[in-house]
Amino acid sequence: MAATTIEPVVLELDRLEQMAESGYYNPYTMFDWPESIEPGMPWMSESLTTLAGTPMWDELTREQQIELTKYEAINFFSLNIHGIRELMSEVVMRIHERTYANVSEFLHHFIGEENEHMWFFAQFCLRYGGKLYPAQPTLKADSVDHLSEVAREMIVFARILIFEEIVDYYNAHMATDQTLPHIAREINRVHHQDESRHVAFGRMIFVKLLEQVAKRDPDEVPVVAEYLENYLQYSIGTLYNPAAYRDAGIPDALALRRRALAHPARIEAHDQVLKRTRKFLTKSGVGREVIKS
Repeated sequence: MAATTIEPVVLELDRLEQMAESGYYNPYTMFDWPESIEPGMPWMSESLTTLAGTPMWDELTREQQIELTKYEAINFFSLNIHGIRELMSEVVMRIHERTYANVSEFLHHFIGEENEHMWFFAQFCLRYGGKLYPAQPTLKADSVDHLSEVAREMIVFARILIFEEIVDYYNAHMATDQTLPHIAREINRVHHQDESRHVAFGRMIFVKLLEQVAKRDPDEVPVVAEYLENYLQYSIGTLYNPAAYRDAGIPDALALRRRALAHPARIEAHDQVLKRTRKFLTKSGVGREVIKS
């Protein structure tokens, strides 16, 4: 629950609310679900796979490469489902709290849209992959338990924002990738369309809460910055799922994950994925440069 000591969050959301209402669609009727996906087509952009740019990708047979795109797409959509479920539970707990009275109307749109997103991601995974991957262990927040209530509240919304920004990077790319099946492109396109509003809202509420943190206790800011940088790295790591490697027929999955995460090409790719978010965090005052050594 939002703490009563947190000042009310006041935002101008008329434009975002109007966009949500005018752009409303029925997800249960809008998608044309094919019986199956044409064999030999990648399900995820090959340049976004966790082995892209490394010798490990080149060592795979073409069949293994296609299988990897399939299971990494299932992993990506599964991560979306688990992330949505977590953020929805956090928002539902706050939607009618005094702190968020001004933004409650938009939060109703937010919850409705996220519920629909969870549905169509699950539909894709279960129809074509026959499975969801289980939720991965979340990053513990023990290191911030001692922080003020408003700082911990801000971290909740920061986690939601980081999740959405990373996901949106992938959605935006795959929405226009003509090598992918039409249904995969459509799911990514629709999600990207909605997430642009959610990211805009998430950034605004994050800044408002951060202002309260900085005003009350500036010494908390570097602690928050360090936690958020760790959360960025944790979030990227969830894309590297050994179970997806195994399902794609690739041996030594755990060793492969370690090699891939440490490869310079992948570190460069991570920086590209996180570039927009890190730029925003730096501009807001909680970038890597404020972390205490």
